[in-house]
Amino acid sequence: MHAYAPEQPWIIVGKGRVGEAFAEMNQSSNKDALVGRGEPIVTPSHPAGPIVVCTRNDVLGDIIDATPAERREDLVFIQNGSIGPFLESKGLADATQVLVYFAVAAKGETPTDGKTDTNPEGLTGAYGKHAQAIADRLHSAGLSCKVYDTKAAFNTSMLEKLVWICAFMVVGATHGCTVGEVEANHKAEVGELIEELYVAGCEDLGLDADTTGLVDRLCAYARSVAHFPTAVKEFDWRNGYFYGLGEAVCPKHTAALKNLKVVV
Repeated sequence: MHAYAPEQPWIIVGKGRVGEAFAEMNQSSNKDALVGRGEPIVTPSHPAGPIVVCTRNDVLGDIIDATPAERREDLVFIQNGSIGPFLESKGLADATQVLVYFAVAAKGETPTDGKTDTNPEGLTGAYGKHAQAIADRLHSAGLSCKVYDTKAAFNTSMLEKLVWICAFMVVGATHGCTVGEVEANHKAEVGELIEELYVAGCEDLGLDADTTGLVDRLCAYARSVAHFPTAVKEFDWRNGYFYGLGEAVCPKHTAALKNLKVVV
């Protein structure tokens, strides 16, 4: 793992809310290279070190293809969802990944840290070659970020986040309510779905399916972002992972998707 000082400049791909927020965290004179759509990712004037990808999932293939082969180990992915299989297919199984739990409401606004009453230390975490560089910069901006020592530990936390978004979006869309209303009014329903998806994901990924405190942790996060709307989207990257495990493995989830007419 490589350690970088917080002032180490990055290449940041994507000029949206999160990309610009990462750049704003760098207060040194060594400015980042912000790369927009269609612009070259690596040029002679761009810095070495992390290439932090702050784009939608559906353009990740284009970003990887546009990155010189010798620099692809520097790519850092912050996207939500099940991107592990995709990264493996691109020869990037060991790429740096970040679970982003801080929120940026609008361009230029200060990020809000993802701290909950069950995890006051924060939930954002990173694993891989540039994990410490990510943590250093977030810490310099007063945000939390843990560095995972093993891929299994990262995958466990990644799965929890994937379960959270899939379960809360499905139940919220079913009842036409916000994340906070799911937690307040449909806790038993979302709790059952959380446990079903988590156990299925652990079996698929070869992880220990310990559900102790799981529902409480994910409901605590829901309370911290209670205003979030709900909708089942980015299916291939989110709910599609669990749907692909089969109806026998995830019966409640599959039934809910059918009820929402997301699948037939």
